[in-house]
Order: sequence, then structure tokens, then C-alpha cells
Amino acid sequence: MKRVYLDNAATTPLRKEVATRMLEILNYNFGNPSSTHSYGRESKALVENCRKKIATFFKVKSSEIVFTSGGTEADNLILRSAVRDLGVEEIITSKIEHHAVLHTVESLQDEFEISVKFVDLNSDGHVNLKHLEQLLNTDKKQLLTLMHVNNEIGNKLDILKVAKMCKSHNALFHSDTVQSVGHYHLDLTEIPIDFIVASAHKFHGPKGVGFAFIRKDSGIKASVFGGEQERGYRAGTEAIHNIVGMTEALQIAYDNLDKESLYIQELKAYFIEGLKTIFTKAEFNGACENSDDSTYTLINVRLPIASEKASMLQFQLDLKGVACSRGSACQSGSHQNSHVLTEILNEEDLSDPSIRFSFSIFNTKEDIDYALGVLREIAKD
Repeated sequence: MKRVYLDNAATTPLRKEVATRMLEILNYNFGNPSSTHSYGRESKALVENCRKKIATFFKVKSSEIVFTSGGTEADNLILRSAVRDLGVEEIITSKIEHHAVLHTVESLQDEFEISVKFVDLNSDGHVNLKHLEQLLNTDKKQLLTLMHVNNEIGNKLDILKVAKMCKSHNALFHSDTVQSVGHYHLDLTEIPIDFIVASAHKFHGPKGVGFAFIRKDSGIKASVFGGEQERGYRAGTEAIHNIVGMTEALQIAYDNLDKESLYIQELKAYFIEGLKTIFTKAEFNGACENSDDSTYTLINVRLPIASEKASMLQFQLDLKGVACSRGSACQSGSHQNSHVLTEILNEEDLSDPSIRFSFSIFNTKEDIDYALGVLREIAKD
């Protein structure tokens, strides 16, 4: 049976070049970067060279890059310290953010009794910028947290416009850019944003490592205490092989971005046309059908399938070797509706099955044809 992986928004396969480089580090660079002998100094140099290289991709200072275990930890570090240490009294966000943000904000609201406001969404899931402007018009110390690319429906935020809005209102701006780092260029000298986060396994790097960009002199302080690693932001011995692997993956991603993004966009368009042929009444959630307003890496499609088939759709696809998801992988074990789709769909539309298919450079047209063939069989049954 052919196996087709179309769940790249959940995680991506590791590039072979990255695995090779990581193995070299594991075998030969095992020194603790905090040690002062030659082994430690060699490891420290590797970590700092990675920091410098990542900083160049975003045109920022190396001291503004902080290595973490991934996007979730980075989100928590920034959001918690903004309230605890920077005096943020009010957080503005949306109800379709990743749970790494939403659950952290809920916890902060309970712990510090801060005000939380949710910006209105348009019918396609895009942020209502007029309402956002109204929410920013206050004397309170505010932080806005909105993701750049939604992980379930693929909508892209106009991050430059929003950053400028925040700047004009003296509000801090944090963006979960986990789905966009490695897939889009982000010039942070042009975008006046305070904080972004990334996770290596979303751009063909290893799991368990990511980074935060923390603008210089922001005042953010540590949430994990112990040693003085990461300039005091995050205690704990650095996972050198992961940091090097992430940097290698990001270098390859940006070196090949134009070519690879075009290839993936063509796969997405090909899949959309195939779906429309099989399911003439298929609907696409959010703005994912529009290449200008959504990421090129995923679609979220609502299929006109009878309710008795709907509950088994993802299971049937899996049995035939097609990996996809109902939404975020973080919710894959839940039988509840996606919190993202619940916000933008009515009850009738929610009753139809919605499936997220997400693509990478390792997918082929043959993969797409196979997945469409499986869907065609399911539609006939």
C-alpha cells in the first residue's frame, strides 16, 4: 500500500542533510558549552555561530535570538514575562490562536487578573482590523498576540500593517510565527514587531528545538531558572545537535525558498482542482483557496459527505495510507470540534467533515493523485 504524508502543518520530515549534520555533532561535539576547556569552547562556538546565522535571516542582532525547546515554550516565556515583568494590563488576541497562546493567556488572566479582549473576525477568519484599531485605543499597557499564519485554515495576517498599528498605539506585539518561519522572509528591521517564535520541526528540522526573537531592551525576563545559559533567558544545557540541526534546516529552507514555495503552491493548486472535480460542492474554510490571503502550504476543506461517513473519514484515509488531520495535531486525540472552525462556521457547516491537508517539498503529484483517488473511492461508497 502506498503511504502519502499530507500533514506537514503538524510536523515535517527531517531533511537528510540535517540528520547527517546532527549526527556529526552528536559524535564529535559533545562538550558542554558552559565548560571552559577546549571541548566546551568548541561547543559554545557552534551555538553562537548558529545564533548569528539565524539572526541574519531576520536582519536582527544575535543577542535578540533565544534558543528554546520550541514554539510553545517561547510563547510562554514571552507572554508570561510581559505580564509579570513588563506591567502589561491587557492582552488582545483572537479566538483562533494556537492553544500555546490561548491557554497561556487564560492562565495569565486567572493568575494576574489581567484584562483579555478578543478581536472580531471577518467571515473568512481574517482579523477585523477596524475593530483591532478600536481595541488598541486605550491608555492601558497592552500586548497584542496574533499568529502570522493560522495553523488550521492557513490565513495570513498582514503582520507589517498590524505591527505599525501597535507601534502607533505604544502596544507590544507578539506573533506566533511557527507556521511562517522557514516559509516566508521576515525582515524585522522593516516590521516593528517586539517578539516572534519559531519551531524547527515545521521547516524540516528536528523536534524539541526552536527560538524566540526578543527585541533588544524589551525587559523580558527568564521563566526557567538555573544556570545563565541563553543570556539568562533560559537555564539548562543547550542541545547543541538540535540547535545546529535547526540552523541547517533554516539555511536550506531560505536558500531554496523561491523554488520550493512555487513547487508546493503548484501542488496545492493541483489538489484543489482535483477536489473540486470529485466534490463539486466542496467548500474551503477560511481563505485557504486564495493564494494571496493564505499560506501555500495547506488547505482546509469541508466535504459534502453524509454524516454517517463523516465520523470515519479521517480513519478511512489513514487505512488507505493517507495522513492528514482534522485540525491542529495538538487536538488529534479530541472528539471536540476545532476551536478555529467553531469560530468561523455555523452549526450546519460544522456538521460536514473538515479535513486539513498540508504539503511540503517532499510531496509529489503522484502523492496528490493517490490521495484524490482514495477520496474518490470514499465518495462513491
